[in-house]
Amino acid sequence: MTQRVTVIGGGVVGLATAYALVREGMSVVLVEARDQLASATSFANGGQLSYRYVAPLADAGVPWQALGWLLRGDSPLRLRLRLDPAQWRWLLQFVMACRSSVNRRNAAQLLDLALHSQATLERWREDDGLSDFAWRQNGKLVAFRSERAFAHGRAHLLDPDRQRVLGASEVRALEPALADAPFVGGVLTADEEVADCHRFCERLAERLRASGQCRFLLGSPVTRLISRDDQVVAVQLGREQVDVERLVLCAGHRSAGLALPGLRLPVYPLKGYSLTAPIATAHRAPEISITDYERKIVYARLDQRLRVAAMVDIVGYDESVDARRLDSMRRQALETLPQAADYTKAVEWAGMRPATPTGVPIIGASAYRNLWLNLGHGALGFTLACGSGERLARMLC
Repeated sequence: MTQRVTVIGGGVVGLATAYALVREGMSVVLVEARDQLASATSFANGGQLSYRYVAPLADAGVPWQALGWLLRGDSPLRLRLRLDPAQWRWLLQFVMACRSSVNRRNAAQLLDLALHSQATLERWREDDGLSDFAWRQNGKLVAFRSERAFAHGRAHLLDPDRQRVLGASEVRALEPALADAPFVGGVLTADEEVADCHRFCERLAERLRASGQCRFLLGSPVTRLISRDDQVVAVQLGREQVDVERLVLCAGHRSAGLALPGLRLPVYPLKGYSLTAPIATAHRAPEISITDYERKIVYARLDQRLRVAAMVDIVGYDESVDARRLDSMRRQALETLPQAADYTKAVEWAGMRPATPTGVPIIGASAYRNLWLNLGHGALGFTLACGSGERLARMLC
């Protein structure tokens, strides 16, 4: 008899999980609160599939560095303290994770999952013919503005066999769009990738519908999970209850609000922003993906659009777009890549990235015997989604 699995969450992690489950022969019901799939955090993220740049935000010295950032108007990090115990618990656990030994251990876990995710996406593309989502293996350059940061980058290569250290002239030769940018050097990883997360989600949804093994319940926010003894028996959708056999929770930062007794999920939203600007013939857009190390801004070309993404706002559950943050990003993009795209026509976006304090997502079984978790991927949701979904599907099998 075919196993039936209910997946809560229609973003990239939920869709990748559903896709992996269907590939394993299971029947899936995917429940999404919004009327459209991938219309929140997965809609316009950075676009970079950064498999070898997965070190957690929590690291030694970060709290002190963050204090300096908070004094700047264009800071990559903004913190607004709230009367919210969940925020304070998350911040305390984050500070406790800001140790070099903890960072190295968590980075190793993330790297292992990221490389598995890269291999999984390659298999889905080649075996299943999954395509048409602006995927390219274009390489990634982490560029440094100061000699001090450059020295740190050279000393902390995650994969020295696959990464090249470049001087300033080599950076400009590699990427002519950076001819006038004030970078003193960079680290190139040639096999990193780029893709459009929203279009990827659309392709997954098309395949799931065509499979006949996945049913979508859209515009159906889950208000609570109904449990009996040590298992979940149903989910509440407004006035309707839907029975479940097995349940996978992939609802991003909203997952914490659905926690059952004895199940505390240390996930909190980190708001990020992006601009998606059109590229015309006259523009000089970068072909490789670029990360401006000091400013924490990423640039990714998605066909004829330039995606610019940055910022971490720890401001609670406010999903609104802050025009000042986007204006700051736009100014810095114009300083760095003034001829790359038409920034005046850029589409603006903000999304709530669900993060754990350690940066390591929660993937696996819970205290409830038929409830599984796949959440807390932070800014790495797209990078880790395929590997996370496949690992969880194999656990359920």
